[in-house]
Amino acid sequence: MPELPPLDEGLLPDGIRARMIPGINGLTMHVLEAGDPGDPCLLLLHGFPELAWSWRKVMPALAEAGYHVVAPDQRGYGRTTGWDADYDADLAPFRMLNLIRDQLGLVASLGLGHVEAVIGHDFGSPVAAWCALVRPDVFRRVALMSAPFAGPPALPEEDPARLPAPDVHAALAALARPRRHYQWYYSERGANAEMWRCPQGVHAFLRAYYHMKSADWPGNRPFPLAGWTAEALAKLPTYYVMDLGRGMAETVAPELPDAAAIAACQWLPESDLAVYAEEYGRTGFQGGLQWYRCRTTGLFESEAQVFAGRTIDVPSIFIAGGSDWGVEQTPGALRRMRELACTKMEGVHLVEGAGHWVQQEQPEQVIDLLLSWLG
Repeated sequence: MPELPPLDEGLLPDGIRARMIPGINGLTMHVLEAGDPGDPCLLLLHGFPELAWSWRKVMPALAEAGYHVVAPDQRGYGRTTGWDADYDADLAPFRMLNLIRDQLGLVASLGLGHVEAVIGHDFGSPVAAWCALVRPDVFRRVALMSAPFAGPPALPEEDPARLPAPDVHAALAALARPRRHYQWYYSERGANAEMWRCPQGVHAFLRAYYHMKSADWPGNRPFPLAGWTAEALAKLPTYYVMDLGRGMAETVAPELPDAAAIAACQWLPESDLAVYAEEYGRTGFQGGLQWYRCRTTGLFESEAQVFAGRTIDVPSIFIAGGSDWGVEQTPGALRRMRELACTKMEGVHLVEGAGHWVQQEQPEQVIDLLLSWLG
């Protein structure tokens, strides 16, 4: 994988700078920064299909409030290099404990012993949660966005009489309208090519995908699901529980907004979307998809069970869009996060006018919530 320059400064909002930091757990990490390096540090972790770029709207304000704000392209993404995009590559570098190791290495490279808070969105939310759970001395506060953290997996020995869970994926496929869960689609060999080489091109695919998961799409009216059953999961939008036989690019294509709607989209203008499209057009999506495969294959479940019963005991907050189905996509996760997983949960906020991309759709509200919480 060739080394790359940092993102061109002409693309960056005022107050944000970019650089490459080599030697971080085998990576050369692309990092966006704002603020004075001597100020308390906030570490911002993006999700899928996102980049450090996803934090561009909140970084300057957090820096102006007196923080050194750091947002990396995580392993598998953007201009960070040192990872293998081959579907048949070793998945171990993408497992959760190694993603935590990446962030520990970044903190050390900054010359710091700890950060004031780690803030994660989408798949960055569980990484942030695990950082705070495993190393609370380093990650002293945690803000989770859009993906509730239900806690580490339990030891099966705790309930040896428990019956095996039914195969929900077989049940989804057997519905009158056959379906499949998006995370298991993302784990298939052909998923990367279906999105990367789709007929409409990466730019149009991402436009439709971001639109369909935003508050702009009228189908986003989330409600709690009854349980992890095929009948309950089938109530989710098709970007989460897909029609069997359709890929993600094919699924979202009919929801591509028209030219007038695109021109009116203030939270993601075409120039901002072009940065995502250029980066993913170059890298493809497999780096991020490896994260999903670590989960769906169960290869590293026993490693995570080492932390069974542990809770997040640093101050925490949860922020998501009021129109974000991600809050409800795993039945019971929001309740478990509030009541069990986080012992110092100081607020759960559902932001009106935002869907899944809360810090991009409603950055001012997110900034206010974070700064109020940080004190």
